[in-house]
Amino acid sequence: MLTRRHIRVKVMQCIYSLIQSKDDSLPKQEKFLRVSIENTYTLYLLWLSLFNEIHQKASEQLNLSSKKYLSDTSEKQFPNKAKFVNNRLLVQLQENSLVKEELSNRKLDNWYLNEEYVRLIYKSIVESDVYLEYMAKPDGGYEQDKEFFVTLFKEVIAPNDKIYDYFEDNKLTWVDDIPIVNTFLVKQLKKVKPNQGPKFFLPKLLKDQEDMDFANKLLKKTLLKNDLLEKEIEGKTPNWDKDRIADVDSILLKMAICELLHFPSIPERVTINEYLEIAKEYSTPKSSIFINGILDKLTKEYKKEGKLNKIGRGLL
Repeated sequence: MLTRRHIRVKVMQCIYSLIQSKDDSLPKQEKFLRVSIENTYTLYLLWLSLFNEIHQKASEQLNLSSKKYLSDTSEKQFPNKAKFVNNRLLVQLQENSLVKEELSNRKLDNWYLNEEYVRLIYKSIVESDVYLEYMAKPDGGYEQDKEFFVTLFKEVIAPNDKIYDYFEDNKLTWVDDIPIVNTFLVKQLKKVKPNQGPKFFLPKLLKDQEDMDFANKLLKKTLLKNDLLEKEIEGKTPNWDKDRIADVDSILLKMAICELLHFPSIPERVTINEYLEIAKEYSTPKSSIFINGILDKLTKEYKKEGKLNKIGRGLL
């Protein structure tokens, strides 16, 4: 789920948090990093949980509307009033025992405790054009159900401001995780098949242990070698007082230099490109140009001095 770029962002957040809190406890920051990475998966699971709650709410409403004295004439325009409840993708998620077990093990009962969000989202769904168009069509099988739900998530559920505010208030780091998780979730939904195994919706958070080792090493090296890394930056910014360099730019530069010097298996071009992309998203409009200029100078200098001892595949 998480790429190396996402991991770099997590490390950046940890270092930024340390600077703001003025707490130089390395163990505390290591724990923050670990929890922050794990919370990304929690956010993903909460989306799945919300889908199940929406399905449950729809089932309850269908049962109520089936009672003669509560029949809603507006529902009679649909050829099949149970079409949404019978949506094959939603049913597939609802019946996924491994997902239910994971939610139970982690005690993720957020929507049970905040039922108003389920009601709010369900209301926005049934009032949306996406829903009305879907309900008015004859049954088109699994692919139609899947296409509808992907569109529903992208256009109605994910953009909902109330849900966004809920996630933002719940975990500070989720502000940056939401786009990552939403993009991944859309890809998952598009790839799912009718006979997909239950494990499909419980992907690995990280590709392997190497990713976690990379995260910890990058955090430790950047923090422990902070003074040396700062001198490297100062030497390439003679016209800039260090106080004038944005905190995020300074952090990204230190992390990038740390990678160049202490991660021999990562090509220098990969490192530079990764941090330029992060700067474009998390810092000022001119940050990527500023960072690129410094890293370009340093890379040439390190090569000349024999400090870039890169090894491994993809370095030729």
